[in-house]
Amino acid sequence: MPGPRETDVLVVGAGIAGLSAALAADRKEAEVTLATKATRPESASTWWAQGGIAVSRDDPVQFKRDIVDASAGTADPDAVDVLVDSADSAVRDVLVDTIGVDFDTNGGGFDYGREAAHDEPRILHVEAATGKHVHVPFLNYVADETDVRVLEDTAALELLGHEGAVYGAMLERDGEVTPTSAGATVLATGGIGALYPRSTNPAAATGDGIAMAALAGADVADMEYVQFHPTAYVGDGAGESFLVSEAVRGEGAVLRNGDGERFMPDYHEDADLAPRDVVARAVEAEREATGEVVLDVSPLDFEGEFPSLARKCQDAGVDLPTVPVAPAEHFLCGGVDVDDRGRSSLGRLYAVGECARTGVHGANRLASTSLLEGLVWGLRAGEDAAGMSVQPIEAPDLLERDPDLPERFARDKMHRLRRVMDEQLGVERDPDELGRAMAMLRRLKGEVDAYVRTRTSRSLYELRHASVTALLIARHASENDRSVGTHKLVTEDVPEPSAD
Repeated sequence: MPGPRETDVLVVGAGIAGLSAALAADRKEAEVTLATKATRPESASTWWAQGGIAVSRDDPVQFKRDIVDASAGTADPDAVDVLVDSADSAVRDVLVDTIGVDFDTNGGGFDYGREAAHDEPRILHVEAATGKHVHVPFLNYVADETDVRVLEDTAALELLGHEGAVYGAMLERDGEVTPTSAGATVLATGGIGALYPRSTNPAAATGDGIAMAALAGADVADMEYVQFHPTAYVGDGAGESFLVSEAVRGEGAVLRNGDGERFMPDYHEDADLAPRDVVARAVEAEREATGEVVLDVSPLDFEGEFPSLARKCQDAGVDLPTVPVAPAEHFLCGGVDVDDRGRSSLGRLYAVGECARTGVHGANRLASTSLLEGLVWGLRAGEDAAGMSVQPIEAPDLLERDPDLPERFARDKMHRLRRVMDEQLGVERDPDELGRAMAMLRRLKGEVDAYVRTRTSRSLYELRHASVTALLIARHASENDRSVGTHKLVTEDVPEPSAD
């Protein structure tokens, strides 16, 4: 094992939340190390974001109201205040003035878009590919224009914890594990898409940060609130699956079932622009009832307004103007429980971005608030984390006394985990099946733990993290007997009643 490394601030993850934390800590003249599993931009969740980033414009009160309404009244109002009150200044400072993102304009200023559950157009975007237009220049800026040390293709296996605090992490690269001591550790590891068979997340989204924090003793919250995006392209098995941005519906596209009928007005007064949880369940119900659901883009100039998406559709052989769609796992509203500075219940440990539960989203996230949350909380956490002194502690011995894993071990176990998550913890949940799901996931975790005790590999630890995170989702779902937001219990009547 290589010798130990020290850094003032260790950031794990290089999406917008991790980059923001690293930038803020660097601005405070802290020595910052940023470790990321990614070796190319596509491996980070931010790169995959399509819609854009919401800002307040001139009506922060309505923006706050929209966030709370989309959450079915469950969002933490104090956290919403932090997000909205910080939105415009954070976006202007970092994305516009510092890294120079060229958001779309319309000749008279920014071309603000509108998405589901937003009362007005307030979303800055670059076509329908905002994530990569934010992530690439941001990553380049941090790597080239700051003193942050960026470690690519580097995974955190577990945290260095002792008596209620975290003092760094065990980092792995090319099979070698390095203890890395830090004054403060910021988790920015993204989401949980790899836990489901269909997701809009990158394949590396295995819930690492949540699992590592939970295993170290940190509080987690709202894990049952898994948001499914209503419109992911689904082919016949030969084509690529990809997200069809909510912005397309914001510009006039409508959902139709297998009988060609527009159905969303029957589910909600906002029809195709209803909150995501409502639309996802409606799409699932109509797919079951009529065989398919398509997004009809004929009401707009699809190729002119969304050229990147149009090219994706053409490459996949989609027969426009209709795109076959289905719900896909999209965003975890819960995670490591943190305060308004990203501080967890453990000393020196922060969490930001999708792996954190700030309280902003409650039971359901408003569209185009994830990049904003990562930016705002990343900046606040990075600034707060700077200045803590490094206190090295003894690192655990990660064992390598047994042979390598069987070739298909991790793949087969992950397939089993995804099947449980898809069948028991999807768009709708049967309360009677949640206990069975927990039992199956406990057995799987036990099998994985038995191997972790004798072997060290990235794939094995990712599987361990996935099994821990899946079990947390199942446990929180089984403990919540109230159907709200993304946590929909099938014992209640469907379709979703219209909003008052």
